[in-house]
Amino acid sequence: MRGHVSRRGSTWGYVIDVAPDPATGKRRQRTKSGFATKAAAEEAMRKAIAAGSSAGGDAQKLADYLDEWLTAVGPRLRGTTESSYRIAVDRITAGLGAVKLRDLTPLMIERFYADLVREGGKTGDGLSAKTVRNTHVVLRKALADGERLELLIRNPAARAKPPTGERKETPTWTAAELTTFLAGVVDDPLYALWVVLATTGLRRGEALGLRWSDVDLDRATLSVSQTITTVNNQITVTAPKSDRSRRRLGLDPDTVRVLRDHRRDQDRDRELLGSGPGTCPLVFAEPDGAPIHPDYVTRHFKTLVRRSGLPPLRGPHDLRHTWASLALAAGVHPKVVSDRLGHSSIAITIDTYSHAIPSLDADAAATVASQLFTNA
Repeated sequence: MRGHVSRRGSTWGYVIDVAPDPATGKRRQRTKSGFATKAAAEEAMRKAIAAGSSAGGDAQKLADYLDEWLTAVGPRLRGTTESSYRIAVDRITAGLGAVKLRDLTPLMIERFYADLVREGGKTGDGLSAKTVRNTHVVLRKALADGERLELLIRNPAARAKPPTGERKETPTWTAAELTTFLAGVVDDPLYALWVVLATTGLRRGEALGLRWSDVDLDRATLSVSQTITTVNNQITVTAPKSDRSRRRLGLDPDTVRVLRDHRRDQDRDRELLGSGPGTCPLVFAEPDGAPIHPDYVTRHFKTLVRRSGLPPLRGPHDLRHTWASLALAAGVHPKVVSDRLGHSSIAITIDTYSHAIPSLDADAAATVASQLFTNA
């Protein structure tokens, strides 16, 4: 931090440079006047520089910086992303918040990560390696901005290694198990939702965000154009998470039939409530047309799975994993699967699902070998 003193009428004052605005990177200053002498102003300035300013400086605590950083970047984030960042920042603040930016080291950060895995920091429950890696991503981004704004000489989180953890196999059902589940929930009010999730690979929020204007039953297609999720337990409607998530999917004849029946039943229920047919914009909605809470969908799905006696799934998202695994096992090209899932790259699809389909490796070996030994 730098500064200078100057005379202001009959008194003296100082101006010191503090941390740039985290949102714009523009210069900011702190001033104070009213000192009787130049020496008094200089002494006060030296103390202010030594202690750092509340807005930043090399003596700023990590907790203060992260709070200011999140306030600055929050408006540019999706609501769900901002909420997850806040959770991560709270976790980091609980463990490292009292440390000054200038004192933060990679080793200190790695010890913090180890503590989170072992004991969950101050929560008392160990966190998964994936959760800690997500925390690392937020800290690394925050400190990268601090480095860019010259609050740090270098980003210590960039040199810290988060825990890797072992990849856990994603729970999925076989085709027979999925058929059994769907047959057992035909009379469930959300039957059409379970069918759509099982036959399209949509995310829970994407399915709940479907509007009838997004569905063309005559052409057997649907378009993903919005998603319904929660922020602080409140339902929110947002755009898809990425450009690749905006996509058009073909529908099979059975799913089209189920959706036609569902629309007929929805129109009948709306008429009974005094509304005309076609007045509910959402494909899946409460009787009054309001969005269905995503958490209710997950709780209800888990209840149905328990009653079915089938192998447990973690939630509706595992229907998406089941669809992808079944598609790949049936020989659908990974690029097609990736596009339908809305993944940002085919690499994500292959990395996520290839381990669950060992037959693909054997098929690859047999296919190549058959071309080499045809005359043997």
